[in-house]
Amino acid sequence: MIRTNNNGMKFIKKIDIFVFKAYSLLFVGTFFICLFIFMMQFMWRFVDDLIGKGLTMDVLAHFFYYAGLTLIPMSLPLAILLASLITFGNLGERFELLSMKAAGIPLIRVLRPVMLFNLLLCAGSFYFQNITSPKAQKNLVTLVYSMKQKSPELEIPEGIFYSEIPGYNIFVEKKGKDNGRLYGVMIYSTTDGYEDAQIVLADSADLKTTEDEKHLMLTMYAGERFRNMQAQGSMMSRANVPYMRETFIKETDIITFDNDFNLMDANMFSGNAQTKNMREIRAGIDSLAHTSDSTGHALFAYMSTSAYRDKVNISSQDSVQVARQKVNFDTLFNALSASQRQEIMRNAMQKCTVASNEYEFRSLISKDIDHSMYTHWVEWHKKFTLSLACLFFFFIGAPLGAIIRKGGLGVPVVTSVAIFIFYYIINVSGEKMAKTGEWAPWFGEWLSSMVLCPIGIFLTYKANKDSAVFNIEAYINIIRSILGLRISRHISRKEVIIHDPDYPTVKEALIRLSHDWQEYAQQARLRLPPNYINIFFRNIDDQTVISLSNRMESLIEILSNSKDAVLLDALNSMPIVSVHAHTRPFHNYRWKMVLGIVFPIGTFFYFRIWMYRLRLYKDIQQIQKYSAFIAERIDKKLITEQL
Repeated sequence: MIRTNNNGMKFIKKIDIFVFKAYSLLFVGTFFICLFIFMMQFMWRFVDDLIGKGLTMDVLAHFFYYAGLTLIPMSLPLAILLASLITFGNLGERFELLSMKAAGIPLIRVLRPVMLFNLLLCAGSFYFQNITSPKAQKNLVTLVYSMKQKSPELEIPEGIFYSEIPGYNIFVEKKGKDNGRLYGVMIYSTTDGYEDAQIVLADSADLKTTEDEKHLMLTMYAGERFRNMQAQGSMMSRANVPYMRETFIKETDIITFDNDFNLMDANMFSGNAQTKNMREIRAGIDSLAHTSDSTGHALFAYMSTSAYRDKVNISSQDSVQVARQKVNFDTLFNALSASQRQEIMRNAMQKCTVASNEYEFRSLISKDIDHSMYTHWVEWHKKFTLSLACLFFFFIGAPLGAIIRKGGLGVPVVTSVAIFIFYYIINVSGEKMAKTGEWAPWFGEWLSSMVLCPIGIFLTYKANKDSAVFNIEAYINIIRSILGLRISRHISRKEVIIHDPDYPTVKEALIRLSHDWQEYAQQARLRLPPNYINIFFRNIDDQTVISLSNRMESLIEILSNSKDAVLLDALNSMPIVSVHAHTRPFHNYRWKMVLGIVFPIGTFFYFRIWMYRLRLYKDIQQIQKYSAFIAERIDKKLITEQL
């Protein structure tokens, strides 16, 4: 139902319904596509745990169900980015977006229904990650661990060793097609340890599962068994240890082999940070902090014991008297006997070894606690950042689609994949650095958001103002102006010229322009340091340079219609004068005052403007040089035409 206000105006316009309908249909499709892609990538990580285990369909269904739930928060941002690019790319390609702007509707107004929808998705993603995803993650981890513990199905291949039965390596030359009997059997068994290894050679064998599916019954026919006999309590060498050889006609071995699927207790994984909501994560962090403090206090108390403050005990009375005085340790050590020295060195080595092992053991405990605490903090921040990524990707995808104006699945898919890979690399790198403690957990997890937010604001502003974002020439000019690089002319010979230049008039104007440039250079004293007050505290434009530059550009424009290649080359050598660079660092008066007050920074810009004044002085000399050359060239051309 569409609600109205007091003036009868609708809160929901037809344009809102049109844009939302176009976006929502694409979002549903792209979401399931992205979820399917992430599930395929996730499945390949556990393909070895799924294949060959004889898992039932209900176990596989639970695996894919829980995996899908845990991958929803990661699929949402990519789906929003792709749907936004395609939707507004289609609107731009069909000129529907242009029609809306022509009707006076700004882009922000067009984005409003979809923006509100994505705000709801952002809140829903946060709720899902805090409530549903931890439970699904716990069930998924339990299921994956249980699948890893399940024994594989018995499918012994021909011609290779089969090692999936614990403690056995079985080689079969041939398998019977009718009865499944194994022929040419060789078994290498280490069930009693590697020192009591057994080798069994049999002509044929039958392998069956017991009714309770807890054991395997291996019946072998016409074979031999070889077994090492340990030399218990003897000092004989390994080469002299005898072995037992046994010949049999029929022999049956019972092998422990549990082929049932046993689901582990989910509480075993309750300490995992991914299986907790925010309240449980904070409780876990408090517990880890308490454990860390207790470990630190215990270590301090242990190091403060007398074991680390032992003094050397010397039996000699003279040595004791010497030790009470302030003497050199080397002198005290040399005063001892050889046996006392050896005893002291032995005790010192033992204490050093014990202390080193103790430090290493306690450092491992401390590192485990710190790593677990970092992981908990990362998961706590991740619930915010992954939710806000939905909003950031919308403000990147929608304006970018409006700027590119390409719909379909070609350009939007390539663009969205490139953006998401860029985000994924930053996010994974920051998360890894945060979990190792090299970065603060909040910085490592929020780094991707700090990168995406300015990009989204910039693209939204540019798209709303209809500014050219991908105008490479504009960015090159900005970089040139920042670095102070020259912009060269590119005047080429025209194919069609309607009117030739009036060479005598242009010559006189060019000579007069050169004289005016020279007079300005003498009056302005460009080689001297500029006035600091005029630069930063007075908003003064050099009108003389502006006028002379405009006159020069007009003459160059007239002479560009010439057919003389030499004259055109001379025009390309004429410099392009920057009319404001030698007077002020910025056009904004307030920025100039701030730079003038902050003296160290203002000094840099002061010398930079002096550099531009010197460059202007060289430009004037170059203008005079080529003006004289062009005037001579025009004289020669006029004389040639008269002859």
